[in-house]
Amino acid sequence: MPGLFLEATVLGLGNLVHCDDGAGVHAIALLQVDPRVPMGAVLLDGGTQGLGLLHHISSARRLLVVDAVDVGELPGTVVRFEGAALRGLPGKPSVHQLGFADLMVALELLGESPGEVVVLGIQPASVEWGSELTPAVAAALPHLLDLAVAQLQTWSQA
Repeated sequence: MPGLFLEATVLGLGNLVHCDDGAGVHAIALLQVDPRVPMGAVLLDGGTQGLGLLHHISSARRLLVVDAVDVGELPGTVVRFEGAALRGLPGKPSVHQLGFADLMVALELLGESPGEVVVLGIQPASVEWGSELTPAVAAALPHLLDLAVAQLQTWSQA
């Protein structure tokens, strides 16, 4: 029955000691207490583990990634990538570009790529040392959460 159980993993990437780089990890922490998240969604704080996440997401049917994504937009801009757009992200798509790209290639080589992958990113203002999000990113975080919940709810209806 649609809506009762969702087979999706939400992966938050980021480094909490590099200001806005921690946006994905902050998002996961907030989603863990968000009552709008459908039952069955696996919320995973991936931090900066890179390939160490392979065994955690190898069985995911659907993967939603939240991360700081540098696409040259104004700080706090939320962007969405999916499908073929993931292979041709403009500029330096993520502070964790190499680790995330390696993870996706490894899943593909193992024949365990998720059926659907969506990346929701937020343009950082600063990735310098610091434990707080910048005001622009902190203000945009609720919008990122709304988009993440909307994606999960869409998947739960499929």
